[in-house]
Amino acid sequence: MAKIRTRFAPSPTGRMHVGNLRTALYAYLVAKHEGGDFILRIEDTDQERYVEGAVDIIYRTLEKAGLIHDEGPDKDKGFGPYVQSERQAQGIYLKYAKELIEKGKAYYCFCDKERLEGLSQTITMEDGSTKEINVYDKHCLSLSKEEIEANLAAGKPYVIRQNVPAEGTTSFQDELYGEISVDNRELDDMILIKSDGYPTYNFANVVDDHLMGITHVVRGNEYLSSSPKYNLLYEAFGWEIPKYIHCPLITDENHQKLSKRSGHSSYEDLIEQGFLSEAVVNFVALLGWSPSDNREIFSLEELVEAFDYTHISKSPAVFDFTKLKWMNGEYVKAMPFDAFYEKALPYIKEAVGREMDYETVAKMVQTRIEIYPDIPALIDFFKEVPEYDVAMYYHKKMKTDAASSLKVLQEVLPILSEQEDYSNDALYERLLAFAQEKEYKNGYVMWPIRTAVSGKQMTPGGATELMALLGKEESLSRIEKAIEKLTAAV
Repeated sequence: MAKIRTRFAPSPTGRMHVGNLRTALYAYLVAKHEGGDFILRIEDTDQERYVEGAVDIIYRTLEKAGLIHDEGPDKDKGFGPYVQSERQAQGIYLKYAKELIEKGKAYYCFCDKERLEGLSQTITMEDGSTKEINVYDKHCLSLSKEEIEANLAAGKPYVIRQNVPAEGTTSFQDELYGEISVDNRELDDMILIKSDGYPTYNFANVVDDHLMGITHVVRGNEYLSSSPKYNLLYEAFGWEIPKYIHCPLITDENHQKLSKRSGHSSYEDLIEQGFLSEAVVNFVALLGWSPSDNREIFSLEELVEAFDYTHISKSPAVFDFTKLKWMNGEYVKAMPFDAFYEKALPYIKEAVGREMDYETVAKMVQTRIEIYPDIPALIDFFKEVPEYDVAMYYHKKMKTDAASSLKVLQEVLPILSEQEDYSNDALYERLLAFAQEKEYKNGYVMWPIRTAVSGKQMTPGGATELMALLGKEESLSRIEKAIEKLTAAV
């Protein structure tokens, strides 16, 4: 069996959309699962949509995602150049387009924009229904050799079109969808070479995939309807047709196509929102593919081992943002603390707004967040106590209310004022001793104190942990203010 060769051929038009990242990932996994090669090719045939710096974004995204290519513009293994504009400059595409003209499988078209815009026709389908389509009417196919040469000599603008059979059907085999047949009347004579001399994306892909020995083509299922035209080109050249793997559409939670306007449609959007690259790759892998054991957490190495493209679904994949956050949370929990701390520190510093033991704060929040931007809401009380209702002192299980909490805080204030050691252990030991002396349950004492120093219903850490971080002066100040608040309310 020939070595599997797949490619990722993005256009440098901006940030990498989640759909493009999935195509790259699946192409990588298809190749690596079988010990094959993954090739990067830059499809810059559409010069109007080219975005400065977008090639760097492609390299950076693939590197961060761990999708290391075996060949590409920076790793020429004898199949280069790997950038289409460079290949175009060598005349590769025009050479093959002219070969098709000689075979009668393509032709020069000199029609102007106005004529093309007026073309439309109604066709009758096999089931008797009618369909209006806009296809080229092969007008220039009938031009004589002399007319063509005269137009070319006069410098008349032209494109080169594929000569698709006007009758019959064209079929192809997709690895997931099986046999797909299309009525040739629905297939337009697609442009192969544009008026600017550049090949179209479709034509360049066919030529480059053949010349680079690509065995498996992974792409979105929006290309299903175009595949028959590709196959007609392969057949015209007498080339072997690669295996096609068409991936399902990715939709948002409302089952609409995931748009670039969506706040989480690109890899870089997600990284900026605090997601980990490993979690994003894991999540994207499951947008259309699932392992036989329904497992959900995979490293990239484990994905390579487990990936079987026959398990890719044909149904649209839903980008479930809630699930992505959950998955990211699982990765955050499993991170080595030092790595977590490095990423969390800027969020912690900004949220607490004061000097304190940041490492302890980080240890408190690591298991409680899903993404880094969750951190401030958990610890912003360290900066200042938020406005809160005294009803928060009521706790059924602890048997506390505003009146009992006021009494407890008044009783512990002198004890905490005398306490010199404000470490967590020392504070905890002293307050437990106080509870025993008074025959109070621990929660009866700790709940009012935690509420007083945080102003929050839920906190990462208990009363004494918070006081240890806040320090003696700030802790006492907050308890005194809580006593004032409760006195006014009771």
